[in-house]
Formats: sequence, structure tokens, C-alpha cells
Amino acid sequence: MSSEILFESLAIIGGLIGLVWSADRFVAGAASLAFNFGMSAMMIGLTIVSIGTSAPEILVAISASLSGSGSLAIGNAVGSNIANIGLVLAVTALIAPIPIAKRIFNMEAPFLIAVTVLTIFLLYDLELSRLDGVILLVLIPVFLWLVSRTNGVQDDGDIEQTSTAKAVAWFIVSLIVLVASAQVLVWGAQGVARSFGISELIIGLTIVAVGTSLPELAASIASALKGHHDIALGNVIGSNIFNLLAVVSVPGLIAPLAIEPSALSRDLMLMAALTLGLVAWCAVALKGQRKRVGRSFGITALSCYIGYYFLLI
Repeated sequence: MSSEILFESLAIIGGLIGLVWSADRFVAGAASLAFNFGMSAMMIGLTIVSIGTSAPEILVAISASLSGSGSLAIGNAVGSNIANIGLVLAVTALIAPIPIAKRIFNMEAPFLIAVTVLTIFLLYDLELSRLDGVILLVLIPVFLWLVSRTNGVQDDGDIEQTSTAKAVAWFIVSLIVLVASAQVLVWGAQGVARSFGISELIIGLTIVAVGTSLPELAASIASALKGHHDIALGNVIGSNIFNLLAVVSVPGLIAPLAIEPSALSRDLMLMAALTLGLVAWCAVALKGQRKRVGRSFGITALSCYIGYYFLLI
């Protein structure tokens, strides 16, 4: 391995570590700051925490688009959605069965299906235009409004209450690290893709997608081990919605691009299949006695995810 490839690989690892750390501190600082200024816990959960969990993907999408690597951003968003179901939820279900809250089917699950179908429709012409980006972006306030109306609030966790000065300091520092980490990660991913002749789409679907999904995986596993695994399903569904609305829209708004045919026929279709499969599995489970997603789902979803990686390789 040449020194250049080694340096680029270290840049990817360092960028991912920086993203994971700074995203956590960014959410904590922003939530504490909002709480100190009188924002309710519900609204903090709906806005800052919900969007903040997708901060790594959003920052990577912005950095990639500005550097002419929109395909990497698309791969990151789609790959993260695939990983959230096939890896995060699957592993969590293997550790402990995940209870299904009926409220998720009031709005979040149908909205995720609708957004997934809309995304495929918009990209069916193999082009992500500015109009496509605008359509996806304007659905974010619509989603937040619908969630607040149906009381389907994602868990906002324990808001870290600190002084305003400390919250501002954490907010600024973490934001700087977020931006810097995203740029380092994108630079490293571009270099590795060039060195090995791999498309940026594949890099985004694999290394970057799994890396930016690590916070969700770590949080879900920790919650399952502590017995709070019931929040995993809602968090994944919310994260997947924001990935499609807030991440996929970015390249279209900054630098419209052509979509690789394989991204539509292979990756987006698998994402849709996993999404529909998850919702259908939950719907069937709700009609039973246990009303939970168990190890059979975990084995099935993880097997699909592993098979998908073999297909990519």
C-alpha cells in the first residue's frame, strides 16, 4: 500500500471518528442552548435532535457536492438507509426483540413509504435536478408539522442542561469539527476511489454509509442492552426520512448531477424493498400477540444486508 493510499485511508477513519464525536456534541449543545432559551422538550426532539442525528450525512452531502462528488452523497444517503434497516435494526433485534408502537403507523411509517416512492420517482430519469432537491427539502417542515400533530415525537433523550456559555461553546466547537471532519472524510473517500478505480457511489454506499450510521448502531445497541430498545424502530424510521429529505436534496440544490443507472436499479430498489419489508413485517406483528420485531426479522434483514455487500463487491 502506497503512502498516499494509507494517508487517504487514515483520513477516512479520522473523518468518521470526528463526525461521530462532533455530531453527538452538536446535538447536546444545540439542545441545551434551545432549552435555555425556553424551547419545549417536544420541539427540541422534533427539530434539533431529529435533524441532528442526520448531521453527519448532511455535512458529508454538502462537502461532497461542493467538491463535485454528488454521487458519493447519494450513495451515503441511500446506503445509510439500507444500513439502518439491514444492520442497525437487524443487530438490535438479534440482541433483544423490538416492541412496535402503534403510533408509528399513524404517520411515520406511511410517510417513509411515501417519501421512498417519491425519491425513486424523482430519480427515475437518472437525474437529480434543483427542482427535485426543492421538492424533497420543502417536505421537511411538512413532516415535522405532521409529527407534532399526531404526537409521534421521537425520543429526545435526556436534554443536557448546561450554562448558556458552555452550550454556545460546545455548539461552535462541534460545528467546526463537523464541517472539518466531513471535508477530510470526503477528501479521503475521493482519493481511495481514484486509487482503486472504485466509483464514488460504491464508496458512499459502503464505507461512508456504514461510518455515518455508526451513531445509530451504537445508540441502538446501548439502548437494547439497557432495556430501552423500544425507541430503536422510531429512531431508524425518522433517520431514514431525514436522509431522503435533507441529504438526497443537497446535491440537487448545490450541483445537479446524473444518477448512475445501478443506483436506481440496485440500490434504491433494495432500499425500497427493505423499507416495505420492514413496514409489512411490523404490520403483521401488530396483529399477533407479541407485537414486536424479533430475531427472525434480525436474521432475515442482516442476511439481505450481507448479501447486498457481496453483490457490491
